[in-house]
Amino acid sequence: MPDDLPAPDPSYTLAGWREWVSLPGVGVPWIKAKLDTGARSSAIHAFDLSEERVGGERWVSFSVHPWQATDEDAVAAQCPVIDVREVRSSSGHAEERLVVPMDVTLMGRTISCEMTLSRRDEMGFRMLVGREALRQGYAVDPGRSYLGPRPPVAVRRRNRGR
Repeated sequence: MPDDLPAPDPSYTLAGWREWVSLPGVGVPWIKAKLDTGARSSAIHAFDLSEERVGGERWVSFSVHPWQATDEDAVAAQCPVIDVREVRSSSGHAEERLVVPMDVTLMGRTISCEMTLSRRDEMGFRMLVGREALRQGYAVDPGRSYLGPRPPVAVRRRNRGR
């Protein structure tokens, strides 16, 4: 390592640029996610969005496709809406997105983050973990993949999209 670079902080958990994650609060046991330090927010592919008021609070019901390149095994979820933000994609396109709180289990640790809901069915990954979430003790090695826990082989075979 060059002398002008600081040594990595040992308190950080090292992750690859793509990892298997779980979303325990919404019932998604495994989903592949891209860890993207260039993106501020985290995002998940969500469809069939339906907003409602619950006890005076704004909530959204939505569905998630946990597998790459398929519509199988959709998971229904419901979360409170904590914000509506304009998010600009890497191509420069801006859109308003609902933001919900979501727990993410990454590298064996569960963190809370703000997740934007968007249509990611045309993207390489149905979920993106942005730097606001990664700031909670993760370092990303862009040359490595799947350093953390993985689902059983049968589950991985179902998700060969990437």
